[in-house]
Formats: sequence, C-alpha cells, structure tokens
Amino acid sequence: MSLIDLRSDTVTKPSPGMLEAMMYASVGDDVYGEDETVNAFQDKIAGLFGKEKGLFVPTGVMSNQLAIKALTLPGDEVIVEHESHIFHYENASPALLSGVQLHPVVGERGTLQLESIEAAIRPDVYYFPVTRLICMENTHNREGGTVIPLQAMQDIFAFAKSRSIAVHLDGARIWNAHIASGVPLNEYGKCADTISVCFSKGLGAPIGSMLIGNRDVIMIAHKYRKTIGGGMRQVGLLAAAADYAVTNNLRLLEDDHRRAKHFANELADFKDFLVTKEYAQSNMVLLDFSHSQWTVQNAIQLLFDNGIVVGQGRGSMLRAVFHLDITDSHLDQAISIFHKLFS
Repeated sequence: MSLIDLRSDTVTKPSPGMLEAMMYASVGDDVYGEDETVNAFQDKIAGLFGKEKGLFVPTGVMSNQLAIKALTLPGDEVIVEHESHIFHYENASPALLSGVQLHPVVGERGTLQLESIEAAIRPDVYYFPVTRLICMENTHNREGGTVIPLQAMQDIFAFAKSRSIAVHLDGARIWNAHIASGVPLNEYGKCADTISVCFSKGLGAPIGSMLIGNRDVIMIAHKYRKTIGGGMRQVGLLAAAADYAVTNNLRLLEDDHRRAKHFANELADFKDFLVTKEYAQSNMVLLDFSHSQWTVQNAIQLLFDNGIVVGQGRGSMLRAVFHLDITDSHLDQAISIFHKLFS
C-alpha cells in the first residue's frame, strides 16, 4: 500500500532537476573557503534578506545554536516563545553549548507580546542573569505554521534595540511566511540581527540550512561551526541542491498552502476532532483530538492502517503537513479517507 505521508515537509525526495544540479556543481574544499558553489550561494541568500554574510550548515538546529553562541555569553538568558522549536526540540543545546538559560514566554499563537517580553527582561542587579537575546520563530511550528505579523516583528526588534538586546529569527519556514503574507524577504531581514533559514523543509532540498547576519557575527559563528563539527568539505554538492530549491520551488509553496487550506475547510465540520481553519495559514493543519472518542495514538494508527501517515503535534493535536511530494490527487484521497473514518 502506498502511504500518503503528511508527517512533515522534511520527507520530500530530490527531483531529477535537483539531482542534476548536484551532479554538475563546481566544488572545492569549503574548510579552505574554496567551494565556489557554496560561496556564491551564501552571498545569494544573505543578499535576499539584506544581510552581509551567510554560513551554510547541515541543520536548522545547528544554525539556531550558532546564532545563540555568537550573540551571548555564558550565564546570559535568552527569551523564547514557550512553544518555540528552540525550547522544545533542540535538546537543551543552549545550556550545553552556550552556557545560557532559556526564559520561555507565553505568546499569542506563536507571536511574542511586547508587554510579556518587557516583563521577562531581568533587572540590572548582580544576582540576575543578563537578558542578552530574544528569539522569534516564523512560521511557528507548534502553532501549526502560523505566520507572525510583520508589524509584531518590527515592534519587537525596535524594542530590543532600545534595550541593547540582540534578536534572532528562527526562520526555518520563513519561505512559507513570505509566500503566505507577501512580505518581501528583505523586510523580514530588517527584523533580526541573525536569521536561520532552512532548505530541507518546504523547499525540498535533502539537507541544509543557513545562518545569515552581519559579517562579524558570521565570522564568530563560522569558528564555532568548526568547533562543533560542522566544517564540511565539497559542500557545493548540497548547496547546489539548496540553490535549485530556492530558485525553482519557492513559488510551489503556494500549492502547499492551497492544499492545506482546502484540507482544513473539508474537515472543519467533523465531530471527532476540531479543526481551526484560521490556523491553516501556510502548509500545516492541526487536528485537535482532545475531546474525541479517539486517543491521539489510536487515531494515528487508524490513519496509518488506511494509508495516511500523520504526526503528533503538541498535546492532543495531530499535524498534517503539505509539501512538494503531495499532489491534488493525494489531497483528494486523504479527504476521502478522513470522511470514511471520522465523518
């Protein structure tokens, strides 16, 4: 049985065009700075966001953690949204790698509120840690791919600068936010000192993220990338795949968003779970089973037995994620299966 895999947008396979781009990439030793493909790609992505420099890394976690390492000192504190990826899914790396603690703050569907940030900033007293960094996330993973409003990001950045606090944006899916909102990438670039972007999620590359920022910060991150084992050699093979993804697949995110919204609309009146259509802002749909006769685990198994793979989100949520390898035919089949099982 062929499964419709809605677990994540990380499950995509490289297309023939992407494989061809990898095959013919001009490569060199990146530890020596000699890989022409990755050098050009780093400059390209930094330029899209109006930043000076980019640093290609294997994963989004590494990119986020290099930003934290470069922008903080041991003993500092970092404000994060309480459902953020950095807080939940990065294995306490800020404490392990940077010697900082996270201060999680409750946001509104992933958006940090200025009054909450201000309340979380530590007073200038010797027995408190220094609030050194604020981290935002757009789109917001655990809130179902919600798009953080540009004005909120601008306000947070302006406030942070008034308090001499750095800002990092976990923009793993900033491409989805850009397509969903129409906000230019360089406008997002003005809202943070550093930004982490990912190529292996909605864009469909097999591997790769990038940290972008000013030259001095990226120089520090470059050193720490080597320290934690992220110095790669003929990395142009991977950068070529990521470049192909940005060039050819960015507009295809519109189809993922369209399918997610249609999926949410079709399931909105089901009784066994709750779908909040307003949450389907990008490529994710959350299904709330908290008041259902089904447990999350039973629902996941039932769907699997009938040809659909979904992931578990926060709490009693199931998460369906639409991506490059899901077609309109898959969408129709998935809706039909949900009707058969839960209608």
